[in-house]
Amino acid sequence: MTQPIASTDADKRTRAGVFFAIAAYSMWGLAPMYFKLLQAMPAIEILMHRVIWSALILAGLILGFKQKAKVIKALRSRKVMTILLIAGLLLGANWLLFIWAINSNHILDASLGYYINPLINILLGRLFLGEKLRPLQQVAVVLAVLGVSVLVVSYGQLPWIALVLAGTFGVYGLLRKQVEVDSLPGLFIETMMMLPFALVFWLWFASPQSDMTTNSLEFNAILFAAGIVTTAPLLCFTAAARRIMYSTLGFFQYIGPTMMFVLAVFLYGEPLEEARLITFGFVWTGLILFSADSLRFYHRQKKLRLNFKKS
Repeated sequence: MTQPIASTDADKRTRAGVFFAIAAYSMWGLAPMYFKLLQAMPAIEILMHRVIWSALILAGLILGFKQKAKVIKALRSRKVMTILLIAGLLLGANWLLFIWAINSNHILDASLGYYINPLINILLGRLFLGEKLRPLQQVAVVLAVLGVSVLVVSYGQLPWIALVLAGTFGVYGLLRKQVEVDSLPGLFIETMMMLPFALVFWLWFASPQSDMTTNSLEFNAILFAAGIVTTAPLLCFTAAARRIMYSTLGFFQYIGPTMMFVLAVFLYGEPLEEARLITFGFVWTGLILFSADSLRFYHRQKKLRLNFKKS
């Protein structure tokens, strides 16, 4: 009787990466529901709470998982710290714009941005990681460009919210894939770099809503939850980025923006004009082609590995 072929370390690593990617994008898809609870606060003030409470949670995780040595090692590397500084700035900008978009009734724009993001990942993977674009991937990118062009022609301006969200997060993920530091220590250092600015803002510029001595316990709990909403999906994302191909990571990206799209249209009643729907149609078609190509490529590679093991 033939024994089942044991999973290789690479297979286990890939499966873990897939799990982390699904978890990350699902949590991001539901994030607008959380930020709507804080709609009365300025976006920059919500960002302040994200940074402060994320830093506190991450510090506890660093100690709990005994990651202090990895943090110290990263701090001693000028290259690592430079990359994490740039990544942290991109991350902060992405957070701020995302919060503003959600609470300014631009969830559809945010959704479009994260639909475009996997196609941005394909281009970044090609330009900086040497990942070759297969024919269907090239078609998918072209369709996304055509979709954006529809909005440019219809409204006379670029969908800047979507493009900035996609671009900042795409480059952030690329940088994190290049740096030799685990997800938890890396995210901790990035957040600590933003912490001094957040504390200064809290002490001198924050509104009375951030005075936790006068708030209700319920509202303070919502503010503190910003740390959980922030750190949980990011830890999953960076863990996924280090385990699977960067272009493959984009395959799971559709989960988050689909949830946002549904929330925007059916829960929050954002208008879905014809031009915007056409743009989504182009991007969706590109993602379908990209997904089909990724699945075909994955199964072909898996078959080759199995044949190699048998031989």
